[in-house]
Parts: sequence; C-alpha cells; structure tokens
Amino acid sequence: MATKEDFYKILGVERNASDAEIKKSYRSLAMKHHPDRNKDNPEAAEIKFKEINQAYEVLSDPKKRSAYDQFGHAGVDGSAGRGGGAGAGDFGDIFGDMFGDIFGGRRGSGQQGGQRGSDLRYNIEISLEEAVNGTEQKIRIPVLVTCDSCLGSGAKKGSSPVTCSTCHGHGQVRMQQGFFTVQQTCPTCRGTGKQIKDPCGKCYGQGRVKDEKTLSAKIPAGVDTGDRIRLSGEGEAGQMGAPSGDLYIDVQVRRHTIFNRDGANLSCEVPISFVTACLGGEIEVPTLGGKATLKIPTETQTGQTFRLRGKGVKPVRGGAIGDLLCSVKIETPVKLTTEQKALVEKLGESLSNGGTHHSPQESGWLDGVKNFFDKLTG
Repeated sequence: MATKEDFYKILGVERNASDAEIKKSYRSLAMKHHPDRNKDNPEAAEIKFKEINQAYEVLSDPKKRSAYDQFGHAGVDGSAGRGGGAGAGDFGDIFGDMFGDIFGGRRGSGQQGGQRGSDLRYNIEISLEEAVNGTEQKIRIPVLVTCDSCLGSGAKKGSSPVTCSTCHGHGQVRMQQGFFTVQQTCPTCRGTGKQIKDPCGKCYGQGRVKDEKTLSAKIPAGVDTGDRIRLSGEGEAGQMGAPSGDLYIDVQVRRHTIFNRDGANLSCEVPISFVTACLGGEIEVPTLGGKATLKIPTETQTGQTFRLRGKGVKPVRGGAIGDLLCSVKIETPVKLTTEQKALVEKLGESLSNGGTHHSPQESGWLDGVKNFFDKLTG
C-alpha cells in the first residue's frame, strides 16, 4: 500500500461515518483533486487522488472496512489498490454523470439505430381578424424527407447496412481518459451501430434527401403574437427509420389600423365632434364583428373610455370573451367660415360670463400654475 495515513482522515470523516457520508466525501474530494482539474500541479494531485481512491476502496467495502477497523493497514495490505474495488467498478458509476459531457457524452447515452429528426420552426404572420376568428393557411417548407429509393436505410437498393466493425453494433466505444474509462459515441457509425458498405445513389447513404412539402396549418381562434403551434411529426425525417421531428409554428399578428390588443381586450380611439361631446348623443363604432352603437353622455371629456362588453377576443386557452375599450378624442372644428367663427366667439363670451364652472379642468390647472410661481417668488 502506497500510504499509511489513516483512511478516515484522508476522506475527512469520523470512524462511525455511514456509507452515504463516506461516499459523499469521496466524491467531493475526488472531484477536487483529480489531475485533470489541477493543471498547475498534476503530479501532486495524482498522488493525493490515489490516496483518496485507496481509502474509499477500503472503507466502501464492508469486509475490508471491518478488517481495517480491527487491524489497521495490516488488515488490508495487499487487497487495496489492485483495481478490484471501488477504484475500478464503482468509480465509473460515481463519476460518469459528472464527467460524461466533458469526455464526449454521458455513459450509456448512445442509442442504436437512427437519430430522431430535427425539429423545425416556421414564422407565420396573420391579421388580427385571423387571429381572433382562427384560420387555415397553406405553408411550404424546405425539409429533409425519407429517401424513397432506400426507404431511409441509406443502403443501395438490394443491400442493407452491416454491423459496425468499430463498436460491433453497440453504437458506443470505451475511451481511456486519465483515470477514467468512459463511453462515447462511436466515431465510425455515429451511434447507429451500423455501417453502409454500398450507399444509396440518391441520398448517398444519408437515408434522407432535401425536399419541400406543403402543409395545411390550422391556426386556432384567439392566438396572439408569441404563441406557438406544434405539428407533431412534420419536422425533418429521422435517420434510418427513426421518428421525424416536429414543426413549430411561431405566430406573429400584424398591427391593425384601428384596434390594439391587450390579452382578451381590444381598444381603439374614437373621434367625436365638439357638439356631441357637449350635448351627448349616439355614434357608430367598429368592432371585429360589425358595427355597434356607443352612447356618449353630455359633457364628455377627451380621454374618457367606454367599455363595450363581449366585443373583444375569446382567449385561445379558454376564458371569458374580452371587451372593446373605446377612448374618445374630441375633434376641434377646422376651416371655419366667418359666420361660424362669430358663433364660436359668441359662445366663448357666454361661457366666460358664466364663471369657471364651465371649464373645471382648465381653472384647476391655472390655479396650480399660479401656486407654483407664487412659491418660486415667495
């Protein structure tokens, strides 16, 4: 045995430590002192790493631990460090998950047979009306499809793939990485376990060829920008008969000339005349389902919002239909005649003689301005 230091001390655990505590400490120390993680002093790290490995090999084995507890190093000399215990078998199991990605893939991650086809994404732009009511559109996408000559096998018609000579059909090969023995995808067959000796003349052994296909995409009612629709199995064809990927349709709703959308609600700005704002009345407003009548009360101010219930959008994921929010904007008359200007002036004089109660917002704002300047000069 290379070391005579106490195994419990090496692993930093008490003598009555449980198997789980010993294993946890071992994993932490082995990660810390592995030579590949200590490039500045790999020799010292290798010595420490061997000590940790020897200690764990003994303390993780109930029989060896019992002998060590009774007789110390004399009870286990000649048995530890020979590659029979945790140092060989359990070691890979413990660290496979942590180092698999670093050394070329997780253990057992390879799969025999073909690889599933890639998923595809398609951006579709629709109108607000189509988004609210639903629609169906034809889309054409470039895609890899199964070769109709070899039916996806990649082998020339009349022949078939053979077992890979490198991995012998397993799709994985074992690689030595320092103290680790790890598995990674076979570089010859790329995990399929098969080799093509006589490739197909159409797809050149790929089992897939480039093509375009036309699909009918059903857009459900209520979708909004950012929603995604999945068409299962409409992506690229898989390799060697493996399943096809999926097609994801990302929805983009075009900006509408009248309406804005906020979730289930729609909103729009409605211009009204000065007379209607003063005296009230009824006006027609557009909705996605046709025209609707909006009642304007007397003395309406710019920016007031009126709600038409149930004139919005029914959400695609369910829920109540939203509302249409109409924000009014009072329109100032333009291109007045001489007579009209005289009437407006007369109206202005009449309103001025009536006091400030005709323009409460204006008078309040002026009072605020006056107070502001009084503070500056005070």
